[in-house]
Formats: sequence, structure tokens, C-alpha cells
Amino acid sequence: MVLNRRRFIQASAATVAATSVAGCSSSDVEIDSRLPVGPYNALSTAEEVTQGMDLSGRTALVTGCNSGIGHETMRVLAMRGAHVFGTGRTLEKARQACNSVSGRTTPLALELSDFDSCVDCARAVAAHSDSLDILITNAGIGSFTDFELINGIEKIFVVNYLGHVVLTMNLLPLVRAADRGRIVHVGSQMGYRSAPEGGIDFDNLRGEAGYDAFEAYGRSKLANALFSLKLSQMLDPARTTSNAVHPGFVESNIGRNADGIVGFFYNTVANLIKKDVSEGAATQVYVATNPLLDGVSGAYFENCNPVKINIDNHMFDVALADRLWRETLGMVGGYFEGKIPA
Repeated sequence: MVLNRRRFIQASAATVAATSVAGCSSSDVEIDSRLPVGPYNALSTAEEVTQGMDLSGRTALVTGCNSGIGHETMRVLAMRGAHVFGTGRTLEKARQACNSVSGRTTPLALELSDFDSCVDCARAVAAHSDSLDILITNAGIGSFTDFELINGIEKIFVVNYLGHVVLTMNLLPLVRAADRGRIVHVGSQMGYRSAPEGGIDFDNLRGEAGYDAFEAYGRSKLANALFSLKLSQMLDPARTTSNAVHPGFVESNIGRNADGIVGFFYNTVANLIKKDVSEGAATQVYVATNPLLDGVSGAYFENCNPVKINIDNHMFDVALADRLWRETLGMVGGYFEGKIPA
């Protein structure tokens, strides 16, 4: 294999960046003390951040429950008493995952690259429950992905962003029907470290200007954060909140397709600094459940803390969020079955 120098540098930088905020010590990121700050950090686990909680009577949906932090998130929420809908790309994968944990779970099929599947999944939830307290959009694909178009749109953008938008918008009536429903979008630092210049390169969603997997991944994760920001403006935070999180650099199978020196670095050397899944799931579980965050919406969390980003970024760019929303409506708005909040 011929070494792609830029890709190697990006992979190395991503790994270094992932460790630099272990205690939010990097000057690039700092805890946002304007928002409630709990006692947790990069070493906290999902069990620790929910210690003493009773989630009985509450419902949650976690996408990508069959492995990694999605599985751990489902396990801990179910252990604390919640009824968890766990999704996998096939019903069999979801069923195996749900059967592997204790507590009340319901498996559902969800193929994020198929918008009809996203609609069907939301309908299935509605058939089981008239409200949804927690929605965690956890599933996704990584930057070690070859270029592919799905319905004329770049694959990572479709799977990581558009599929979750369709699912979320069709579940939104159920989340709004809950008592203080919460939506947690699993994003990434790469949303501000690897996104294209300008944030979302709308003229390149079909690969017109070329394909860089790391930028494509960063773009999709920035889109997750901007969607969260837009929802926070559309929803009453006293009743429904929307926040984005970075789980950290976590042990997972997301790098299974990496090859060559990048694959070696990601799957061997980087293992020394990765979080385990119990730590990786902590931030999304914390944001989904902790009473301290009642009414907090439109924020971004790393290592169980709300953070500010001190380098150039578009994570809180309202104008870009508005434009992305307009473009998104044009791409997938026809799949929304409910009324869109003003």
C-alpha cells in the first residue's frame, strides 16, 4: 500500500486530539461553566453517572445497540429500569443484542441508509408506546469508508446524518409527548477538527469536488451538532431538550475497515489510549438522564461536561444550522410524517 500522508497525519492528529481533553485540559476546549457541571470526567463510566437512579416507567431508544457504546448504553439504561428500544441494521442483530442484557428491551430493525426503514422504525416505536423519554442517535460509520453514493448523496453523510434526521423527526411527537424528553446526538470532535473549510460543503455532497473520508466524517459529525442546535431552537427546553456529545476515542469496531499503516496505528498503537466502552458510553448516558441537565438544550458535551471550543469551528453556527436545515428538508423532508415544529 502507498502511504497516504495526509490521511496518516489526520489519523494521528485525531488520536492525539482524542486524548487531549481527558480532563478538558486542552486549550482548544474548556468546560463551559455557564451551564451545570457535574462531578464526572473522562474516566467516569455509564454505571457511575447513573448510580442510584431509577428509570422505571421511562422509555428510551438507542440506535446501534448491537456493539460498542451503543450496547453499553442500552445495557445500563435497561439495568436502571428503563424500557429500551434497541436498533440494529437487521432485526436479528438487534434481537441478539437485546437478549444479551438484563431488563426490558425491544429489538427493532433500522437501516439508516434506507429512509423507508427509518420511517418504519419510528412507526414500530409508536405502536409500542405513546411517548419516548430518551432518544440517543448513537449508530454510525467511521472515516475508514470508501466513497459511495446512496440516492446520489455521499454515504457517510446519509448514514450518520440524514438517516438519523428522518428517524428523529418521525419520533419527535413521541419525545415531545414525554415529560421532559431528551434527544442526544452522538457527534464527535471531528465535527470541528476535520470538517471541510466552511463547515458543510453543500456543493460536494455528491463528491463533485472529490472525496476525503476524514473530511466526510467530520462533515457528518458537524451536521449532527448543527441538527441538535436547530432542534434546540425549535423546541421548548422546559419540555424537550436536544444536545450533542463526543463520546471520546473509544474501543470499538469503527476502525475495522482501516488498512495499511493507518489501520495498524488505529487498531494497535492507539489501543493504548482508547477509552473502554463503559467510559465511552458515559457522556451520552449522563446527558440523557441526569436531572442536573433539565432544561439544558443546544449544548455540546465532552467527558460528561458541557464545553466551549476555543478554536475556529462551526459547531454553534446558527446561520449554518439554518441553511443545513433548509437543504435537509429538500433532501429528506418528504419522509417526515408528523408536523414540523415552527
